[in-house]
Amino acid sequence: MPIKMRAAIFIEPGRIVLGEKPVPKPGPLDALIRITMTTICGTDVHILKGEYPVQSGLTIGHEPVGVIEKLGSAVEGFKVGQRVIAGAITPSGTSNASLSGFHSQCGGAQGHGWAAIGGWRFGNTIDGAQADYLLVPDAMANLAIIPDGLTDEQVLMCPDIMSTGIGGAESGKIRIGDTVAIFAQGPIGLCATAGARLMGATTIIAVDRVAERLEMAKRLGADYVVDYSKCDPVAEIMKYTGGRGVDVAIEALGKSLTFESALRVLRPGGTLSSLGVYSEDLKIPLDAFAAGLGDHHIVTTLCPGGKERMRRLMDVVASGRVDTSALVTHHFGLDDIESAYELFANQRDGVLKVAIRP
Repeated sequence: MPIKMRAAIFIEPGRIVLGEKPVPKPGPLDALIRITMTTICGTDVHILKGEYPVQSGLTIGHEPVGVIEKLGSAVEGFKVGQRVIAGAITPSGTSNASLSGFHSQCGGAQGHGWAAIGGWRFGNTIDGAQADYLLVPDAMANLAIIPDGLTDEQVLMCPDIMSTGIGGAESGKIRIGDTVAIFAQGPIGLCATAGARLMGATTIIAVDRVAERLEMAKRLGADYVVDYSKCDPVAEIMKYTGGRGVDVAIEALGKSLTFESALRVLRPGGTLSSLGVYSEDLKIPLDAFAAGLGDHHIVTTLCPGGKERMRRLMDVVASGRVDTSALVTHHFGLDDIESAYELFANQRDGVLKVAIRP
C-alpha cells in the first residue's frame, strides 16, 4: 500500500489543485476506504469560489464510493474488500444531536461564522473524498455495504444528492395528492422531484431554464415544467394551480430570488422546504410572507446521513423506482479533477454531475 496519495486540495478562493498527502491511518473506530468513484458537489463550488469558508490545505469532497482497505481495531461487522458508501454526513450515533433524532447535526463544528453547521465533516472540517483514500470516522455508524448488482454510478448520488433531495420532500411532509413546485433542477432539485413523486405528490411542477434539466425533470416525475427565462414562474405556477397555490414548494438553489418565489406560490398553510446552501442574507418580503399571518411553514434540511439512511436509498435504487445514474453526464480521472471543476463550476456542455475515478 502506498504511503502517499493524490488529493484535491483547497488552497485559497479560486484554487483547488491536485496534490499529494500521506495516506491516513485509521484509529480504533475508523475505516480506511480506497475510493473507486466520487463526484463534485455544488457546495464544493461554493468552497472554490470562497463563498463557503474552509481551511487551506483541506481535501475536498463528501460523496464517497469505495472498497474497505483497512479497519480500526474496534470495528465489527465489516470486512476488508467490501464495496461500501458513506454518507456526506457522518453521525457518531451517540451525541446529543443523534440521540435527539437529528443525526445530520451530529459532530457540528464551531468557528465558521455560524453557531452550528450541522454534522457535515468530509471536505468541510476533515479531509474529504476527492482522493485515492478516505478515512471514515465512526465506521460502524456510517459504512453501508453496496448490494451485489449495483454499480458505482448507480449509488454515487446516495451519499449526498439523493439523500438531500429526497430529504427536502420528506421535510416538506408531502402527502398523497399534493401539488408541489421545485425551484431549480440541478442534481439536488432533480432528486427532490423524484422524492416528491415517491412521497405521493400527484402534480409536480419543476422550474429551471436549462432545457436538458427540464427534460430530465420529466423523466424523474415532473408533470409540468416551467422555463423561468421565458415567463414569470410564480404567475405560471399560480395558473397551473388555478390560483390556489402549491401545498409544498422546494427551493433547491440557495438564492434569495428562488426562496422568495417559492414563498409566493404557497397556498395558505403551505410549506416551503429549503435545500439551498445560501451565501448571502435572505430577505423575506412582507407581502410574500403574508405579514406572518399565512400559517406558512419554513423548514430546512441538511442531508440525512448514517448507514441506515444509505441502505434505504440504495434499496430505492435497487427497486428501480429512481434511476439517478442518468445524472452522471461526464467522467474524469482524478488526475483531471481541476478540469472537472472548471467544467462543473461553469456549467458547460450540459453537465449535471461528473464521475471522478481515481
